[in-house]
Amino acid sequence: MGEVTTSFRDHITTVTEDGKKRKWIYPKLIKGKLYRYRNYFGWALLALLFSGPFIKVNGEQLILFNIIERKFAFFGVIFSPHDFYLFVLGMLIFVVFIVLFTVVFGRVWCGWACPQTIFMEIVFRRIERWIEGNAQQQKKLDESPLSLEKLGKKTLKHSIFIFISFLISNIFLAYIIGSDSLITIISEPVSQHVAGFISICLFTAVFYLVFARMRELVCIVACPYGRLQGVLLDNHSMIVAYDYKRGEPRGKRKRNSPLFDPASQVATGDCVDCDLCVQVCPTGIDIRNGTQLECINCTLCIDACDMVMKKINRPQRLIGFMSEDQITSRNTFKPGKRLYSYAAVLLVMISVLAVLLVRRTDIETTVLRAGGTIYQLRDDGTVSNLYNAEFVNNTNQPIAFQIKPAEDGTRIQFIRQENRVEKGASTKMTFFVIRPQKAIKAYKSDIELDVISEGVLLDKIETTFIAPPNF
Repeated sequence: MGEVTTSFRDHITTVTEDGKKRKWIYPKLIKGKLYRYRNYFGWALLALLFSGPFIKVNGEQLILFNIIERKFAFFGVIFSPHDFYLFVLGMLIFVVFIVLFTVVFGRVWCGWACPQTIFMEIVFRRIERWIEGNAQQQKKLDESPLSLEKLGKKTLKHSIFIFISFLISNIFLAYIIGSDSLITIISEPVSQHVAGFISICLFTAVFYLVFARMRELVCIVACPYGRLQGVLLDNHSMIVAYDYKRGEPRGKRKRNSPLFDPASQVATGDCVDCDLCVQVCPTGIDIRNGTQLECINCTLCIDACDMVMKKINRPQRLIGFMSEDQITSRNTFKPGKRLYSYAAVLLVMISVLAVLLVRRTDIETTVLRAGGTIYQLRDDGTVSNLYNAEFVNNTNQPIAFQIKPAEDGTRIQFIRQENRVEKGASTKMTFFVIRPQKAIKAYKSDIELDVISEGVLLDKIETTFIAPPNF
């Protein structure tokens, strides 16, 4: 592979080797094909992110994580704390999907879909270049002494950063408390919503610090996902990589120059050692040193290298999406056993979640015998058991309902009766189930209760009934 430094393994790229000073990164901008594709994708995600809280489906917010009121909504479907098992299963599916995606494509999520990267590269760096100029101009401005021009540019930039951070914090809060509650907080006096105002200010401060100061340190230091690459990637993973078999040894080359110089008897690779791949990297790494924790697979180095290869009439993708196996043996991509294993697990989990969602009823009912009670023998030859029931409305409309025994001869005597449950809410009832003692053949038997709304069976509940058997 040639002489390749390994000092990058001793320290992160954004600080000096002694760790005492941060090295500020000024990534160069090269607008290649992948850069444009990533911009299109990023703008689409930003549009979805900012419009999500204000899109209504079936009268509900498109996506809602209202932890305070324990209410969650996904694409118009309401989920309550009773659906926590669905939430856990959904999160497990998401984790397995991320693992599967990483095994195949590496850290593409970080470079193309992570909100941190999208806001940083598409919004904040774009504003920074508009105000302070390109990478060299930004570096020169930071190193220059304080002047009116520098003060004006820095004040304007950071003022816009704070304003955008404020907008992001409002959108973020809308996903938690709901867009309607957020609009109420904005439209009414601050004194009536002190807690909400403080929350927005805190979120604004956090987002500003992340995008104005921390930047790539979030990906390198704070985010644990980069460290997972070491255990998730293998020789078959398609990642942003440097084809060292083709690129080494590095050296200056001219357009259409041969790979082997007969005069000097020296063979050269395609890499001209221009360092453009380093200059465009938002985390400051040299991709030619191999796969590194700091690489977020943003593909900027691919565009930069392709531009150089085009100028010297050499094939593109000296840096590209490829696996280690492809580089060393020139084999085509072949999925490994781990990929099939993760895919099988993911398929099973998705199937289970789909079945649970299909079987999910409009009203979720829980009926339990009242604790600390036994059967009651009545003078009319019947036996009763006391039950507590809870009804949870899983829809966004109020539902009128009634509960009836499925077995002939069985009846219900209500102590606390409800016949309506509001949208996304729950209600409780207490009642006796009464059965003729002569029909009881075992001490413990199963009974069925039907929950009916407008003549439609919404749910069928099975519970136990205890009574002395009639022999």
